[in-house]
Amino acid sequence: MIVIINYGMGNLRSVYNKFKRMDVQCKISSDIKEIEAAEKLILPGVGHFKYGIENLSKLGLIDILNRKVIKDKTPIMGICLGTQLFCKHSEEGESDGLGWIDAEVVRFKVSDKIKYKVPHMGWNDVKVINSNSLDKIITKDDKFYFVHSYHLKCNNPMDIWMTSEYDYEFVSAVHRDNIYGTQFHPEKSHDVGYALLKKFVEL
Repeated sequence: MIVIINYGMGNLRSVYNKFKRMDVQCKISSDIKEIEAAEKLILPGVGHFKYGIENLSKLGLIDILNRKVIKDKTPIMGICLGTQLFCKHSEEGESDGLGWIDAEVVRFKVSDKIKYKVPHMGWNDVKVINSNSLDKIITKDDKFYFVHSYHLKCNNPMDIWMTSEYDYEFVSAVHRDNIYGTQFHPEKSHDVGYALLKKFVEL
């Protein structure tokens, strides 16, 4: 059973639909018992970092997530804001995150605001820096869909899974042990995004 964590921060249904296309058993839930029983977790999200971490706290989900992910080593994939919440701190709201990845979340500081609009929206390449079993399906021609104004700045280079370019190189995916996170939206990235989510299911 895959549980897509519902903490009131958007894009749940599109992720759910991708798993249903795979005929994978999944549910959208904020129920602690259902999260406890999950074999894998998805933390999606669109919106403001501070509100995201506050919502997780209000729903009483931080302790169970720490136990499942850090103690039990349950595989988890973060998407967009979900990945940012894995980090120690964000400039957005000057808020602390879950602290699973040694990284800060910073706003894009582009050199040309006309050429490089913020938020960064649209299709972009990725470059695999530290490979794992999920990225074997990615080719140099594949592109993923992004919508974000903030990105990760990792303090440990080994946590960097992928990077992308938007005026400068930024971290577009992270991985440590059972923790996977993408800044891009695999659920909106057509066939290659579907394939990446399928590899996560097969872990």
